[in-house]
Amino acid sequence: MMKRKDYKKRKKASSKTRLFLKIFLFTFLAVVAVGAAYLAKLHNQTVDVLDRSYEPLAKKDSQQELRVEPAKDKVSILLVGVDESETRQKEESHGRSDALILATLNPKQKSVKLVSIPRDSYVYIPEVKYKDKITHAHAYGGTAASIDTVEELFDIPINYYVKMNFNAFIDVVDALGGVEVEVPYERIEKDENDKNAIHLMPGLQRLDGRHTLALARTRKLDSDLERGKRQQMILQAMIKEATSIKSITKYGDVINALGENMKTDMTSKQMLSFIEYVKSGMPEVDTLSLSGYDDWSTGVYYYKLDERDLEETKQILKSHLGLIPDSSSLTELDTNQTSPPSEVAHQ
Repeated sequence: MMKRKDYKKRKKASSKTRLFLKIFLFTFLAVVAVGAAYLAKLHNQTVDVLDRSYEPLAKKDSQQELRVEPAKDKVSILLVGVDESETRQKEESHGRSDALILATLNPKQKSVKLVSIPRDSYVYIPEVKYKDKITHAHAYGGTAASIDTVEELFDIPINYYVKMNFNAFIDVVDALGGVEVEVPYERIEKDENDKNAIHLMPGLQRLDGRHTLALARTRKLDSDLERGKRQQMILQAMIKEATSIKSITKYGDVINALGENMKTDMTSKQMLSFIEYVKSGMPEVDTLSLSGYDDWSTGVYYYKLDERDLEETKQILKSHLGLIPDSSSLTELDTNQTSPPSEVAHQ
């Protein structure tokens, strides 16, 4: 496992994510999992769409990197959500990342870990060599700067990235015919253009893409924690819809929705290799969040990450990627700490 930059150096070292990033990973896995015969008919369309999404990052050094292969090796993918509305593009050349989700995949365990990184997290940004909100990393140096920042934060290599915008989420939900979810309260919420144009009503109902996005984003009447629960609820509704037999004929529209709004440095062959993850059912998914606290001490709002929780998350990710012994081995090591030094030394 190698970083985009030389991975030999070891660092000593309420989520505000957007649901559509999670949707990409699981909708795509669901699409390739169901109806293999039907998907064969869509193969050429899928390859064409994914080829158009291919956008490798410029190398920062002359050394050729080692790249892992999805579905064969343990792999890490940074999911980047950006607001690419005309207003944002006029204000910033790259724009800020509205969401960052780190996904680690372990094919042997057939498991996925998702870490939601709050957009206002106060972290060190290598691109500018000082601490700031992690959402600013993308504005400072695009996708590469976001990758460097997340590698710095968790002390792990990021093998690939997938970048998507709000339109991807809306189009995918609409392509599936909407999702059935529970809306907790009535509220006027912003749409994808930041206009107060979405009227949410309480109760169990089927929502289209624009209303589902608004539900995923809202938090004004409760908290980031509750928003995170809503996003997980919507994610499960998306998986249910995507794996439904009645959705098979909609996969062409779903693939197009992804392709028009996505950039990645994975080739179409690498993307399609994810079918190995779902041949015998969906992988086990563990969603992690980073605890912390609100900080207004400087007059500017930051989300300060809890260092102990961050360290625990680092260990989980490193273990999942095989960079350190797995969790069962870690437990054994913790137990051994009670043994006399001489016994530990000889184990």
